[in-house]
Amino acid sequence: MARAALLPVGLLLCLALACGADAVRKTVGVYELKNKKGDFSIKVTNWGATLMSVIVPDSKGNLADVVLGYDTLAEYVDASSAFGTVVGRVANRIANGSFVLDGKTIHLNKDGTTVLHGGLKGFNRVIWTVKEYVPRGDSPYITLYYHSFDGEQGFPGDLDVYVTYQLSCPYQLSARMNATALNKATPVNLANHAYWNVGGHGSGDVLGQVIQVFASRYTPVDRNMIPTGEVAPVSGTPYDLRAPTPLGTRIGLVSGAGMAGFDINYAVDGGGGFRKVARLWDPQSGRVLELWADQPGVQLYTSNWLGNVTGKGGEVYGQYGAVCLETQGFPDAVNHPNFPSQIVRPGQAYRHDMLFKFS
Repeated sequence: MARAALLPVGLLLCLALACGADAVRKTVGVYELKNKKGDFSIKVTNWGATLMSVIVPDSKGNLADVVLGYDTLAEYVDASSAFGTVVGRVANRIANGSFVLDGKTIHLNKDGTTVLHGGLKGFNRVIWTVKEYVPRGDSPYITLYYHSFDGEQGFPGDLDVYVTYQLSCPYQLSARMNATALNKATPVNLANHAYWNVGGHGSGDVLGQVIQVFASRYTPVDRNMIPTGEVAPVSGTPYDLRAPTPLGTRIGLVSGAGMAGFDINYAVDGGGGFRKVARLWDPQSGRVLELWADQPGVQLYTSNWLGNVTGKGGEVYGQYGAVCLETQGFPDAVNHPNFPSQIVRPGQAYRHDMLFKFS
């Protein structure tokens, strides 16, 4: 199949990045992937390798966009939210912005007492390079690349990072991430931060949607949202979502950083390998999202802190307006030797594969 020229679909935004006395101009664009039938499509921007939209049919064939986001690139660039972005070099939190690696204490660029999602300018706040773009066909895809330099946000070593989004039949979206450490050992933990509402991005809150998480353990946190180091059973707690559970029945029983709602990492059952992680069903539309992945954990976040954000089409997103299902390594694993390691050594490759199945 011939590859399309790397021309963005829709609006282009040129940003000048300071580079010493010079300025390097890079182009940020919007790229669309669409299936042959025309009823399944996504849009991606190379700003933060961001998933901007996912349009899929419901049980009656009605199309809707099931991720929260913005209408314009400028809004994504200016936003403090991480709608649909790839977060890294290390997703989630690192306590005190520091860790010890091979006997050396690494100090990261932190905001307050922790580092969240890679720092103040993580991978969600940079321009990625479009390496390949096949917008149509049986399996349209786009591959994005970013070179993270030694010392970026305090992390050691150069790192080459690739993210590929791809559509397949009938309604499946895969997201494949890989990274290679070039010259120093470094932690790597990438995640996609899409805000899902399978009823449609403007359909209101998700309290009536039904969640199932295939995990019998979770990692409790302290008041600063840092794991205690324990991997505890969910049995007998409000975090037990092994059976299909309406979100509204549990929202008031759990909290994160003092706000009611889920914001917790689950240890996915199955002992590694590619496996089913979670299922989200909207009874109103009949639309189902099933998530498969190969990471040890998944962060369930119910948009507890989302409030009156104007999004696509002028829709206002309120509290509990979406669900984030971020497959990942365990938060703060660099400071907990009992957690699965996130350290990638020179010449080694990190891999993270996700599959979102819609029905």
